[in-house]
Amino acid sequence: MASLQDQLLKAGVIDKKKASHIKHEKHKQTKQQPKGKIPEAEAKALARQAIADKAARDKEINRQKQLEADKKALRAQIIQLITMNRIDRHRGDVAFQFADDKKIKKLYVTQTLHNQLGRGLIAIVRLTDGYELVPAAVADKIRQRDDSVIVLHNTKATTELAEDDPYADFQIPDDLMW
Repeated sequence: MASLQDQLLKAGVIDKKKASHIKHEKHKQTKQQPKGKIPEAEAKALARQAIADKAARDKEINRQKQLEADKKALRAQIIQLITMNRIDRHRGDVAFQFADDKKIKKLYVTQTLHNQLGRGLIAIVRLTDGYELVPAAVADKIRQRDDSVIVLHNTKATTELAEDDPYADFQIPDDLMW
């Protein structure tokens, strides 16, 4: 198929000199424009899109950093609550056993602390290097921040006995140790 220029020459609309001049101008125009260069409107649109993409990535990175900073601050609050309110359990000679992650652990406490643990007046919390005892009010504050730190916090449960319970007449002694 012949080009439009050839068709116009055959039809007599343009002469050979004018056709060669148009061809020369078109060639000159393509040579002046560097290869791979995008028209300005397209370049501006791509630049705006790149800026928008970068802003979205930066926003997501900042959100991630903020979440990490919040977690660190929360962890620091929990550690501060534990260290400032821990109960001294040294010189304990009574073993108190409790479950932590499907493992039985043992802390030696005094008889008074043992009784308070059983009644739910104090709780056992996990610190980075072991376990600590804290008052129940502090354990509630810690639970609001991160429930996984609380290892044992007994609560007074209202136990309703069934009518046909064969052990209803027998009470569990307070000093029962397992």
